[in-house]
Amino acid sequence: MTDSKIKKVAILVKPEDSEALKTGRETSEWLKGRGVEVIGEPIVLSKIADDDMPSAVEAGAGADLIVVLGGDGTMISAARLIGDREIPVIGINYGGLGYLTEFRIEEMHQALETVLRGDFVAEDRAMLDVEHINGDTTSLRGRILNDVVINKTVLARIIEIDVSLNGEFVNSFRADGLIIGTPTGSTAYNISAGGPIIHPSVSAVVITPICPFTLTNRPLVVSGDSEIEVRLKDESDGVMLTLDGQVGAPMKLGDRLRIRKSKTSFKLIRPTNRNYFDVLRSKLKWG
Repeated sequence: MTDSKIKKVAILVKPEDSEALKTGRETSEWLKGRGVEVIGEPIVLSKIADDDMPSAVEAGAGADLIVVLGGDGTMISAARLIGDREIPVIGINYGGLGYLTEFRIEEMHQALETVLRGDFVAEDRAMLDVEHINGDTTSLRGRILNDVVINKTVLARIIEIDVSLNGEFVNSFRADGLIIGTPTGSTAYNISAGGPIIHPSVSAVVITPICPFTLTNRPLVVSGDSEIEVRLKDESDGVMLTLDGQVGAPMKLGDRLRIRKSKTSFKLIRPTNRNYFDVLRSKLKWG
């Protein structure tokens, strides 16, 4: 039996990965053998349809710990399922790069033993709240861990996007699109578009144009407490808004986005034997 405050655990599994699902089921039995309640069965994210989402959210909300078996995409899905609760999350890497799912499979049981004892530190990763506004109507609300992306979905001309910061006009970007990202998301699409890497402890948001028409339009790093407003300035077919690469909606002329720091953070349990720069060196093949 464990004396830690972790009494209930939910397990999220990468879609279409039989090995991850097998490990999820074995981990469920392993946890039960230590007196920990596992909420339902391992949740396979590909099977979460709209009708099943409430039960998945309930599983996440009722847990004291979330175990993710997958890659960074699975971890981002976990951030959406948790809702407003700041539940610690541990990621076991069954994906590719694994910036967020840092624990290797061979480290899992030892890591979970440590976590169940309450001997862990969870990093607070900033998230952003996003509103998509059509006229006077908010058509979409979401919370992101990585990034908000506006880009073209078809071969089309450059799009023009106005950006304001705390009510002050910043620039009208003419580009293939725009990325607004968190420090966590700075190693995602942002880095591919030439944006900077931002340490997760920094309170900042990065605004990165995608292939800007004017080469002097460079990425901007602004305060994490800023309120950012984005407006699609010209009519262009095939413009898409994407939240964390998982939720999307079309954007039309005059549509606006309002983006601000969320009151909820994502509590990520990280290995004590590796730091952020160890991860960067490994994942980015530095040196």
